[in-house]
Amino acid sequence: ITSPFSHLSGYFQDLLNKSEKALYDAFPSMYGELYTQNVKVFKDLYSELRRYYRSSNINLEEALNEFWTRLLERLFKLLNPQYHISDEYLDCMVKHAEQHRPFGEVPRDLKVKATRAFIAARSYAQGFLVGSDVVRKVSQVSLSQECTRAIMKLMYCPHCRGMASVRPCNNYCLNVVKGCLANQADLSTEWKYLMDSLIGVADRIDGPYNVDTVIGTIHMRIAEAISNLQENKDSITSKVFQGCGNPKISTKGSSSEDKRRRGKVTLEAKSSAQALEMLVLDAKGNLTALKTYWITLPSSLCSKKVMASSASDDKCWNGMTKGSYLPEVMGDGLANQINNPEVEVDITKPDMTIRQQIMQLKIMTNRLGNANIGNDVDFQDTSDDMSGSGSGDSCPDDVCGKRLSKSPSTRQPETHAIPKQSGHGVSGASSRSLPSASLLLLLLLLSVMQLWR
Repeated sequence: ITSPFSHLSGYFQDLLNKSEKALYDAFPSMYGELYTQNVKVFKDLYSELRRYYRSSNINLEEALNEFWTRLLERLFKLLNPQYHISDEYLDCMVKHAEQHRPFGEVPRDLKVKATRAFIAARSYAQGFLVGSDVVRKVSQVSLSQECTRAIMKLMYCPHCRGMASVRPCNNYCLNVVKGCLANQADLSTEWKYLMDSLIGVADRIDGPYNVDTVIGTIHMRIAEAISNLQENKDSITSKVFQGCGNPKISTKGSSSEDKRRRGKVTLEAKSSAQALEMLVLDAKGNLTALKTYWITLPSSLCSKKVMASSASDDKCWNGMTKGSYLPEVMGDGLANQINNPEVEVDITKPDMTIRQQIMQLKIMTNRLGNANIGNDVDFQDTSDDMSGSGSGDSCPDDVCGKRLSKSPSTRQPETHAIPKQSGHGVSGASSRSLPSASLLLLLLLLSVMQLWR
């Protein structure tokens, strides 16, 4: 399943691909040898831009400066074939390039705009990847034995009591899920900050340094720069000779460089600003919807996955029988589970994998803050892969008959065969799946990825 997130990320790469293709299609006929003898210079530029976008450790300004330097050296020699221009002479010429501005204002203008546009584009892409990685790692955190027992009691015990058609009480379901996902709920604050930061980056993507008009027109700016050099060749050559001396006359004579290939470039820019605007709006809408994801997840799971009854229903499964559920609903997060009547939660032992993901969210939000003010950011991945220990499917005999004891359990995990749907006093058909140790987290993963991917 694709979404505005992946669409927008793919849009950046598509802009770069189209710009490069337009350059390869138009430059051979426009510039002749000026292009054909320097194809690698152009290919290297687009290669470096892609590497930067994929978050390689590249200084974008240096990469752009290197491109203009290499291009100037090659073109200056081709435009002055009657001279023998040594590498030492080229070094002198490059030192004076900033003063003479052989390409006009294009290099300086493109460096400012492209740097800001690429910072915004790759920051958005990296923020999306970090969010996806957090969801993936959190979804792999195993449920505790107590949580597994509580889920079994919530979803399977009505079958044992001959009440297969009775749905769990909503508040009962909420307490079970909030207890089982207590650590996950603690992601909420930093998750919201990340979503806000991504929204800010999205605004920049469609803002003053619009990626559509910057990234999508790189080939046009290069063509403009080459035309500037061609039109001012004599003046620039004269200034270089004044600063570096007259080079020796080449014994090879003039080349067949086609001087008739000069003139203004009329490349067309196929703008798709409206498409970009729609992608940004869709992405921002999804980011806004995801802000409260972790604290609204219990309600979502209970209403859409467990199919709990309404809060006022007095004929629902309350963990003991069909009737009202009286205990209050716990708050969100680990600290609020100290008196959870359904799940034994040790609030003194937070899950370390989830704590690491909270730190990753903080780090990424800080990086996006720097990107939002135009600063380049190093996105080297420093996260560690860790996973918790799991427990098997279980339905101990004492689960369905009473509420869980509040004293810590030292009993080893028990495994039991799941009884068949028919027989054993179970009446009525039900399509509800029997829970396993990973059921709740599987539902968590499926739920968030519907919006995130």
